[in-house]
Amino acid sequence: MARSVFRFLSRQSDAFELADEHHLLRLPRYADYRQWYPLRSESRRFLEPWEPTWRGDELTEGAFRSRVNRNEQEYESGQAVPLLLFSRPEQVLLGGITIGYIRRGSAQCCMIGYWMGEPHAGKGHMLAALRLVIPHIFGPLQLHRIEAACIPDNVRSIRLLEKAGFQREGYLREYLKINGEWRDHVMYSLLAMDARS
Repeated sequence: MARSVFRFLSRQSDAFELADEHHLLRLPRYADYRQWYPLRSESRRFLEPWEPTWRGDELTEGAFRSRVNRNEQEYESGQAVPLLLFSRPEQVLLGGITIGYIRRGSAQCCMIGYWMGEPHAGKGHMLAALRLVIPHIFGPLQLHRIEAACIPDNVRSIRLLEKAGFQREGYLREYLKINGEWRDHVMYSLLAMDARS
């Protein structure tokens, strides 16, 4: 497994990075819109079946800037770590992964969600991203449990989670409204002890 690097250079959110030899994960910046817009728009048909309904202004620069602001607030408050995934050293945007719904107290848990641009899907990039975020979740974030829910017919996502060591836990009826419809989901989890074994 490639050696990962964790850097937190200052309180500024854009200093946060998780990286290995081939991939870089960092928080979104306004300038990322130049790559985010074409990747998301060209991948729309590929992504829409697995995501909440896209708003009319989904791909506008204003909506993206609002998203970046919200991401920074969630990061600074400890609620989420929303990351964009880039190839190294080219700095080409591939997709994104979010450590979200961070719960402290007796739960010590989070949810992960991810997306991949269609041209980069099926090439192992998201598995590499998971291998970067999992040690961060169980290490610096000191959480005990990671949850991930996916639509039962999203075979790629299920295969990805299983490759990363997640275990299937149960079936959630009409769990999330995806692409305009309430969809059943399968719940997967990974515990800190699973990652150590």
